[in-house]
Amino acid sequence: MRRLRAGDCGRRGAPVADPKHVVRAGYEAIADRYAEWSASFETPVGAWLARFVERVPTGGRVLELGCGGDNPSTRELVSRYDYVGVDISSGQLERARRAFPGARFVLGDASAVELEATSFDGIVSLFMLGHVPRSEQGALLGRIAGWLRPGGWLLATLGTADAADMVEEDWLGAPMFFASFDEETNRRLLTGAGFELVEARVVPFEEPGHGLVRFMWVLARLGSARRDLAQ
Repeated sequence: MRRLRAGDCGRRGAPVADPKHVVRAGYEAIADRYAEWSASFETPVGAWLARFVERVPTGGRVLELGCGGDNPSTRELVSRYDYVGVDISSGQLERARRAFPGARFVLGDASAVELEATSFDGIVSLFMLGHVPRSEQGALLGRIAGWLRPGGWLLATLGTADAADMVEEDWLGAPMFFASFDEETNRRLLTGAGFELVEARVVPFEEPGHGLVRFMWVLARLGSARRDLAQ
């Protein structure tokens, strides 16, 4: 799973029964359509990924959460790093495995998947956290911090609409779950998980069919307090 819509304003939708099922089933249904749509416009991904690769040495171990299918950002990460991709959608991972046969992919929910502690030099999570219930986002950031080695780097996007858990009934042709906090809360959750925010700001851009969206882009390093806890 990749693109989320929790960054825009004024979202309305139905109450949520099982968010993980909604996300999984949604991306299974729209995997091909999503790939075509996401390739049809420019996002800030390239510029922010460049910031990440400047800091994480080539050959390091990198995890991508919500890796999706055959994305240009995944291609860049696979070409540079000892890469592991995690996604909740088997359909998306089928696309990824065809595109990157030498890479390792894990089918699972980022909030529940079991990964070795302090084993990654960098973690990338683009357009994924907005598919996670608000009650789980802080805990997931804590898990991400736990997977990073001392001094490890995080590149992430977070929604900024301060939108309660909801389902949009028709997102690219399928129901999809979204949730987000505001920018201030995002900062508090990140620092609470032990991250030092090196660069963090809201960057608006246009999505076809959806208009202007506003995501918080974050480049952060695991702070000394969290590193001390991991030792």
